[in-house]
Amino acid sequence: MADTGPILVLNGPNLNMLGTRQPEVYGADTLDDVVELCRKTAARFGREADAFQSNHEGALIDRIHAARGFASGIVINPGGLTHTSVALRDALVIPEVPIVEVHISNVHAREEFRHHSYVSPIATAVIAGMGIQGYAAAVEFLCTR
Repeated sequence: MADTGPILVLNGPNLNMLGTRQPEVYGADTLDDVVELCRKTAARFGREADAFQSNHEGALIDRIHAARGFASGIVINPGGLTHTSVALRDALVIPEVPIVEVHISNVHAREEFRHHSYVSPIATAVIAGMGIQGYAAAVEFLCTR
């Protein structure tokens, strides 16, 4: 694992619907906008961002496994899996790289069930409520540590 390896940007269930799903909560930006922002941010530091989205927990876990020895850090918005998936949490420790958990909305100002995260206790940092700019902050953080 090299500190100059790519930053893996993972997005969980329903994030493929950004821009059309509840724009009053998640804004008008699309997942393509998120990926472009992450790649441009990484490029400012001479780095790459490798993006992956899936609505399937197993596909996300497989991608995390493949990151071991490849990625230098992980930015993850687990979507609803944040609050439900011990398996995703367990997979995230396997690559042994810094992890930044990102949420577009402020999950702590929303429904009670969104206040618990299985990812936060193993994350290096957590960003919530910054819109898609939270992704840029996460990528920058990983590129400069």
